[in-house]
Amino acid sequence: MVRRTRIIRYAAVSVAALLLGGGLAPTASATGGPARSNPAAVRLDVYWSPARMAEALRGEPGTGPEAGSSTRSASPTVDGPRPGEYIPPSRSFDGIPQAGTFFWTDATGTGRTCSGSVVRSPGRDLVLSAGHCLKGYSGTSPKRNLAFVPQYHDGLKPFGVFPVASNGVYVSQQYYDLGEHAGAAYDFGFAVTEPNQDGTRLQDAVGGVRLLTGTGYYHAPVRMIGYPAGATKPLECWSWTTKWVSDDPADPGTFPRIACDAFVGGTSGGPMLVPWPGGWAVIGVIGGYHTGGNTPKVSYSAYFGAATQDLYRAAITGAPPAGPAS
Repeated sequence: MVRRTRIIRYAAVSVAALLLGGGLAPTASATGGPARSNPAAVRLDVYWSPARMAEALRGEPGTGPEAGSSTRSASPTVDGPRPGEYIPPSRSFDGIPQAGTFFWTDATGTGRTCSGSVVRSPGRDLVLSAGHCLKGYSGTSPKRNLAFVPQYHDGLKPFGVFPVASNGVYVSQQYYDLGEHAGAAYDFGFAVTEPNQDGTRLQDAVGGVRLLTGTGYYHAPVRMIGYPAGATKPLECWSWTTKWVSDDPADPGTFPRIACDAFVGGTSGGPMLVPWPGGWAVIGVIGGYHTGGNTPKVSYSAYFGAATQDLYRAAITGAPPAGPAS
């Protein structure tokens, strides 16, 4: 067990050293001309003041689309740390440009938050998160001040605020139809963003990670990042993923499983990253099998396969988003 711990730590340090200065810097603007200010982003930049963002992080997580946070619910069949299992520690840090947090107000006006990551796309405007974070914003749902803030930390918005476009939320129809539990295998989603207050597109501002699908359940090393509710900085943890077949018939499916300490409510939608030439690739997000995990020490992702690729294709082509059955 000690040897495995040293291997993981050595891999994390080695990968970080190799990637330092190579692939994590924002890409150059591809607009070819001066950017125009985005009034929607200007308004949201004012609305999401440091105080409001801090309040959103302290909001009590609930269940369903309004909460947008992993509930770590208890059930008769609860997976958790196995006897003698090593649980890699997490640490607080200032984040990376490609990961950030969504902010929005729920039906009562309470600020809410959830994690996400910028994935490479032709439109240079796409964020990946969990389906249970985004499913309440399909179609033309009421305005809720929904925006993405990359590398949010300590009340700062280093790259500005990126509003989520109207009809820009993509969650699988299967997830809407089956619900959070029966549809746990589809707990992923995408949000198309507008430019920030300076008129800069998201990927031009921060770069992006590559979306990987169909790569199996076993990956190492994996760098998981998430924004816990009540914290001013994100967490990161280096670990590995394995295959987990659900032991709860109410939440069926087979999921990537990862042990990492202290990933509580609010980290839902946070990416599971693997090293990739030029930066990072994402192989999962915190979500699925009881909306991300039953304990703060073990997390899950819906498997990224054909359904994920189909949803990504719908988002980048501007196809009409799915939504709840009327």
